[in-house]
Amino acid sequence: MNTIVIITNNSAIIKLLQDQLLNKHNLIIFSNIFSALDSIYNSNPEMIIADLCNDDSILITILNDLKSDYIFGQISLIGILPDDFLINSWENLIIDDYIRVGTLEKEINLRIELNFLRTKRIVEVNPLTGLPGNISITNQIKKKIETNEIFAIAYADLDFFKPFNDKYGFSRGDEVIRMLGRLIYNKVREHQPHGSFVGHIGGDDFIYIMDIDLIEETSKNIIENYDKIIPAFYDPADTEKGYIESTNRQGNSEIFPIMSLSIGITHNRYKKFLHYGEVAEKLAEIKSYAKSIKGSYCIVDRRQF
Repeated sequence: MNTIVIITNNSAIIKLLQDQLLNKHNLIIFSNIFSALDSIYNSNPEMIIADLCNDDSILITILNDLKSDYIFGQISLIGILPDDFLINSWENLIIDDYIRVGTLEKEINLRIELNFLRTKRIVEVNPLTGLPGNISITNQIKKKIETNEIFAIAYADLDFFKPFNDKYGFSRGDEVIRMLGRLIYNKVREHQPHGSFVGHIGGDDFIYIMDIDLIEETSKNIIENYDKIIPAFYDPADTEKGYIESTNRQGNSEIFPIMSLSIGITHNRYKKFLHYGEVAEKLAEIKSYAKSIKGSYCIVDRRQF
């Protein structure tokens, strides 16, 4: 069940919401915002329903701060407002929806359902590639774990991207990242049009989720196309040499090869994932191994333990 934090000291509203929602959602009720904050920060509920009938400026300020936060702003917020409520602008009241107190009993269930459906449709995206970002990636993985779905997940990462960025500048580096995002997305959707997922962690790191029997071939196809495309992003003289001269992490001049692509793949065919952290740990491990191999390389974790 979804967890909903309710903030009100109105006993009539509390009873009405309990009667309407208690068997459908996990309700946590607080009389004021200060007692609710610990629960919001620690449990990260799916929704907050706040009684705004008293025009409490402190409550509104704190709720606005929550909605402006990158993490907690994802929580859907419904305000309960007076029947005579009028507003000319929503700039100073950052809520996702509202219900007038007189229609609360009639509309609350439909409004909650609508807000949950809206949240599912709104995908947080990386501004550079337009692909879903970290929150969406985490939610996808958690959902598959919770539903006991068998799946494979790949972590794609560029090798020697920083020296390229240092030599050619951020603009050309962004072009490479956009190209890689489009390539991964197109190839994943080409091999598995339905039920796949592509996300952009940030920088030159990407995640994609597919059926186990499709992901290795797809990854090899991504690498094959990447190796054909990437030389075009270098100056002709550097492409001909097959390397660039740039600075290393210690600030010293060094020779670096043309950027390669490393892809590590893990799955739960033999042993189910217990939580998101386990997936992240296995991915980091298998990706590190892929990066230890010279050139573009893809590896699948075939261990059965």
